[in-house]
Amino acid sequence: MRAYISFFKMKLMHGLQYRAAAYAGVATQLAWGFMYIMLYQTFYGSNPKAAPMEFSSLSSYIWLQQAFLALFMTWFLDNEIFDLITKGDVSYELCRPLDIYNMWFVKSCSGRLSKAILRSVPILIIAFLLPDPYKFSLPSSFISAILFMISMILAFIVVVSYTMFVYIFTFYTISPMGVRLTLVMTADFLSGGLVPLPFLPDYITKYIYLSPFAAMQNVPFRIYSGNISLGESVFAMSLQLFWAVTLVVFGKVVMDKTLKRVVVQGG
Repeated sequence: MRAYISFFKMKLMHGLQYRAAAYAGVATQLAWGFMYIMLYQTFYGSNPKAAPMEFSSLSSYIWLQQAFLALFMTWFLDNEIFDLITKGDVSYELCRPLDIYNMWFVKSCSGRLSKAILRSVPILIIAFLLPDPYKFSLPSSFISAILFMISMILAFIVVVSYTMFVYIFTFYTISPMGVRLTLVMTADFLSGGLVPLPFLPDYITKYIYLSPFAAMQNVPFRIYSGNISLGESVFAMSLQLFWAVTLVVFGKVVMDKTLKRVVVQGG
């Protein structure tokens, strides 16, 4: 465990050095946030009573999404891991006295967390200073804030454990692009990354809410914005815990079976 913690700290500190890229990311994500809010404002202007979320809640949802983009968007993948697999350098990883799933999991966590640390605070501060109803609002209650933080951790584990399957399935392909695009686009849509799930038809969301995709950014952001009740929050977080454990355990099993069949060519 000490080795994984040291590896996490090393990768986290390495990621925190890219401040210029973080400043560019802040500007980009602020622009996207404004664009999304203005787009939804057009729809709300036609029939605001039919909207499944209050506009102020939607604004908070969008700003949280932009601030923590690196934590929950599945397309934030580590190209170094893909290179290790496709070029055969994974053989060096297998020589280490460490579990390769745990090592890649920790690396993914540290990379995402370092990006989020640098970008989230400036975005949320600027969004908080905006006028109503475009501003980023504080949570409705102290309990909501506590549940939000717990749900964020669970959602983060679900996202990282899901992206681990992208790396695992790359072992079975010549190029990672097909697997990468398929799994990433599926997750981004079904997790509320493109459109918040309450805006989708009920006959679809009743199944999505039970899937691991809804356990990603959907739950913590809707808890914060007050879009779901306390009872619904507890049930949704229980599903998050279930999917976090299930995906990690299943991922480790699949990784072990995959590594037993790996053939590295070259000399």
